[in-house]
Amino acid sequence: MWELSGYFGLFLTAFGAATLLPMQSEAVLVRLLLTDRYTAWTLLAVATTGNVLGSVLNWLLGRSIEHYRHKRWFPVSEGKLERVQQAYHRFGRWSLLLSWVPIIGDPLTVVAGVMREPFWSFLLVVTLAKATRYLLLAALTLGWFG
Repeated sequence: MWELSGYFGLFLTAFGAATLLPMQSEAVLVRLLLTDRYTAWTLLAVATTGNVLGSVLNWLLGRSIEHYRHKRWFPVSEGKLERVQQAYHRFGRWSLLLSWVPIIGDPLTVVAGVMREPFWSFLLVVTLAKATRYLLLAALTLGWFG
C-alpha cells in the first residue's frame, strides 16, 4: 500500500511541477529512489507521465488563452506576448527541449499552445526532454555511471 501512495504522490508532484505551481518533483523522485522500495524504471515512468501531462495542460491553456489577450486582466502585456511569439517562431518546436528547465520551461509549454504547435510534435519533444531529465537524475542518484 505504501508503494502505491509513493507512486501516486510522485505523479501528483510531477504533474503540479509541470504547471505554474511552485513544486519540485526532482526532490520527491530522488527521495523515492533512495528508499529502495520502488522500482527505478517505474518511478521514471510515473514521474515522466505526470510531468508530461502537466505540460499538456499548459499547452491546452495556451491554445485557449489567446482568445482573452485583449482583456484588461490578461496576465501578459500585448508587447511581451508578441516578443515571446516571435522568439518561439524563430526557434520553433525544438525550443521545447528546454521544457524541463525551471522557470522558463512551464511558460514555454503554454506558448507552444498559443502558437498552435501540433499536439503530436509537442508531445514527442516534451516527452523526450522530460524523460531525459529524469533518467539523468536517476542515473546520478543511483550511480549508474560508475
